[in-house]
Amino acid sequence: MDELNFDTRIGLPEALRVLLAAHPRESWQADPNFHGLVSFWLERHMMFRRIMAHMQAETRAFLEADRDAAGFAQGIARYGGMFVNQLHGHHQIEDQHYFPLLRSKESRIEAGFDLLDADHHALDGLLNRFVKQANAAIQEANGPQARSSAGTLLAGLGDLERMIGRHLEDEEDLIVPIILKHGADNLG
Repeated sequence: MDELNFDTRIGLPEALRVLLAAHPRESWQADPNFHGLVSFWLERHMMFRRIMAHMQAETRAFLEADRDAAGFAQGIARYGGMFVNQLHGHHQIEDQHYFPLLRSKESRIEAGFDLLDADHHALDGLLNRFVKQANAAIQEANGPQARSSAGTLLAGLGDLERMIGRHLEDEEDLIVPIILKHGADNLG
């Protein structure tokens, strides 16, 4: 089904947006159940977006000769490692703790949890590719293939940003309305 395909979907299918209709994004911050788990969850997602943007900016600066090789390599190693480790940890907590509990609260959108789980598996492959690209760019930062490796990394970061962005937005549209409706009690 194309509307569920991670590579091509443009948002959650309509059948999975039933709670979002009752809890649209523009109302989230005013909801009494927003502060705490929801705001923390959204802050984590924003952190992932910011780290990706930072790595893209660092890579562009290196390619434009506005960033030295050592600084570029150190920055990508630091932020890349933090990004991958934090994202893996975030997904583990979701898969093993939050999603099973939230699934039991809203069985009518159970397919949404299957969708997010499939995303997590697809993202593992993208993250593995990112690690290889980042390592190549770091190792080659002072070498003859520095620009080529950094260019490959930048292209890979663009793909990663698009795919993770799609996943994060869909996850927010599915999960946040459930927590706003039912509260975060018994989730922590």
